[in-house]
Amino acid sequence: MNEELKRITENKTKEVPLVKWGSYLSERQWGTVREDYSANGDAWNYFPHDHARSRAYAWGEDGLGGISDNRQNLCFALALWNGKDPILKERLYGLTNSEGNHGEDVKELYYFLDNSPTHSYMKFLYKYPIDKFPYEDLIETNQKRSKLETEYELLDTGILEDKRYHDVTITYAKNNPDDICIKIEIVNRSAESAPLTVLPTLWFKNNWTKNSEPQKPTLQLQTKNCIAIDHSDLGTYNLYFQDTEDVLFTDNETNTEKIFNQKNDSVFVKDAFHEALCNHNKELKNQLVNRKFGTKCAPLYDLEIEAHSTKTIYLRLTNQNIEQPFDATFGAVFETRLAENNSFFDSFFRKGLSDDQKNIQRQAFAGLLWSKQFYNYNINQWLTQSPENIELAPERLLGRNVNWRHLVNQDVISMPDTWEYPWYAAWDLAFHCIPMGMIDPTFAKNQLLLIMREWYMSPNGQIPAYEWNFSDVNPPIQAWSALQVYKIENEIYKQQDVDFLKRIFQKLLINFTWWANRQDDNGNNIFNGGFLGLDNIAVIDRNNLPEGYSLEQVDATAWMAMYALNMMEIAIEITLHDATFEDLITKFYEHFILIANSLNQELWDYQDNFFYDLLFKPDGSKESLKIRSIVGITSMFAVAILPEQCGCKMDDFQKRRAFFNSITSDENFVQTNEKGDLLFSLLDKFRLEKLLGYLLDENEFLADNGIRAVSKYHEFHPFSITIAGIEQEISYEPGDSTSGMFGGNSNWRGPIWIPINYLIIKSLAKFGEFYGDSFKVEFPTRSGNLMNLSQIAQELSKRIISIFELDSNGARVVHGDYKDFYKMEENKDLVLFYEYFHGETGRGVGASHQTGWTAVVAELISKL
Repeated sequence: MNEELKRITENKTKEVPLVKWGSYLSERQWGTVREDYSANGDAWNYFPHDHARSRAYAWGEDGLGGISDNRQNLCFALALWNGKDPILKERLYGLTNSEGNHGEDVKELYYFLDNSPTHSYMKFLYKYPIDKFPYEDLIETNQKRSKLETEYELLDTGILEDKRYHDVTITYAKNNPDDICIKIEIVNRSAESAPLTVLPTLWFKNNWTKNSEPQKPTLQLQTKNCIAIDHSDLGTYNLYFQDTEDVLFTDNETNTEKIFNQKNDSVFVKDAFHEALCNHNKELKNQLVNRKFGTKCAPLYDLEIEAHSTKTIYLRLTNQNIEQPFDATFGAVFETRLAENNSFFDSFFRKGLSDDQKNIQRQAFAGLLWSKQFYNYNINQWLTQSPENIELAPERLLGRNVNWRHLVNQDVISMPDTWEYPWYAAWDLAFHCIPMGMIDPTFAKNQLLLIMREWYMSPNGQIPAYEWNFSDVNPPIQAWSALQVYKIENEIYKQQDVDFLKRIFQKLLINFTWWANRQDDNGNNIFNGGFLGLDNIAVIDRNNLPEGYSLEQVDATAWMAMYALNMMEIAIEITLHDATFEDLITKFYEHFILIANSLNQELWDYQDNFFYDLLFKPDGSKESLKIRSIVGITSMFAVAILPEQCGCKMDDFQKRRAFFNSITSDENFVQTNEKGDLLFSLLDKFRLEKLLGYLLDENEFLADNGIRAVSKYHEFHPFSITIAGIEQEISYEPGDSTSGMFGGNSNWRGPIWIPINYLIIKSLAKFGEFYGDSFKVEFPTRSGNLMNLSQIAQELSKRIISIFELDSNGARVVHGDYKDFYKMEENKDLVLFYEYFHGETGRGVGASHQTGWTAVVAELISKL
């Protein structure tokens, strides 16, 4: 057995299957809800980037390419200074929601190169300009740009021209779970010698100010090459480092003079390193060097790096006392762990994959694993208490998430990314667990169970959506995800974890009941939900309809039909091992049929042969919102197959189905093939064929690199409607959003979203499995090229994967206008996994590192 797989197997026997040390540190904590103690809930402006270096966080920490323990008591990360910037580069920089012309956006170049499920080997690359970082230019130029223009990125500023940057790579390799070898490599890519100050920084999260720690932890200079670490929970550790003239010590304490205009108790505050170095405060620097203890420290390396040359710094974080920490065995640890990681990931590469496809898959996994972060949030405490020096605003007592006082989170969670979305989102997480299930099914299963534990899920059964509004409604795809993870584990590891299905099924029953009772306002099995994760997909904000208006949503109803079928499938799988669950097959079968009947009767447009939302007006009239978008396509996702050999074992279900059919026929939604398998679907063959005609039309949804979120038809035929006296319009927007809805940083009005494409591909594959060659359609529409649905699913997979692949010119579609930069030898293998992709060109748009759900491309590659 591969050594990494052995570690994963050993880890899953723990009560909490989580290693102590990992890449659990965010790249941004500032501007998050948890650190917002304002009266008006403006998180971005209350705790901006300018405060982050000076103000101790209350709930989490951030750093550059960093690690922490799984409770985030002790953190380690990079700090850099090129000698020209006004501040140290301690954390990633980006624009706030009001500064960016398309909402918040990180303005840095960094890459997650490698990681292993047990974080035994981790590698991170950051590109740091040799010249002054263009903070002001990025703000000013973006603010001048309209929403019709693209974002202004770091590569647009010219700061990196002539390769005037350092490649800073940090690699972690564990000798054992509590002995971490650290290597920092700096490559000067320019043609001139350039200085670089490197501060490998170690610090404690400030838990002592709010008195949650019995005693203040300490960092103490033990010898000239060793810092002793003492923490009441962690115990004792040492940080060994190579020779340097100076080691700086301060405390992770707020600079109250800067933030609150109140005198500091001492000079040893969080931003002291910035003041001493960047402001050339020699007196303060001497104080920091002479102190020899604190809660934040860094050995200081002032380097001069020749053109095209490399310098390397070694460190070691360990709970052992080692006389020669950097002997020959130190370097061997990196080689051994890399070899083990290569061996582990090689097992996921199918025969025939190109080296480039393997590289894409490996980096997708790396980004997914680097985005596991410690998340700490106690809602009741956050609402009712303020940190030191901050008066509690009365508005906070009825503020954001006030109905979630039970929520207490202190866990490592798979996040969408480490900067744009350093908080969990329920439906994102369901997608994350698909590729995670390939490499660490135990962690994936525990993540799905975690968000349904009693300290997450509301007592009424609602799953928390995301930290900006836990009460918002995301598509209920947790049952689908659980079933996929179960199947992936069985396929790869030959393990059928029926106990997992039973555990999660119990929680899902509660959530399904909440949905059925709360979101079906009219009791007619047509559901609403508003947001549903699709942000500005609609012509209006579905979360805030004008008074007297209501909306019956195709997607909400289709998601619920999908939910019912997924629950039915889970019940079928459990029944094969435990017959006492057979009654529940019937329950969810009946739910599905009732929903299917209502959706097809109420929301199918017989003229266009498409599903549309229905708007009810105050005067009693109603209007179909004739927008061809993925809202209508979600009807394809509710599809399941009951194989004949399974169905014949379930006599009670067959009897109940026969009785139910005597009342309500299921003939339009349950079909039988020649093998005797049953297909459950919202779509009969007629409706499926009509929807596929739109889906596979290059003038509608089908693009070179996948399926668009809104049909291209609306580029020249916008849909408009007057609601409450205001005219609203939606058109096809293939790239950045021109709408300010939901912050303006998300766009479902045309781009390619990989999670939705993934669901389409998996649904088509299931239809194809049932129909075989008996059902073929043109691909693309009107091409005359007939294909079965399994073949079409495979072709769509290839289009998605092509976004990331090298083409014949050595370029990747994902990099868009920056292809020349990524053709350089040192950059040619670097891949970014964006939030979504341009509907015409395929270039990356939105959050540049949202590997979370975009990482499902790794599973698609495994099926090539």
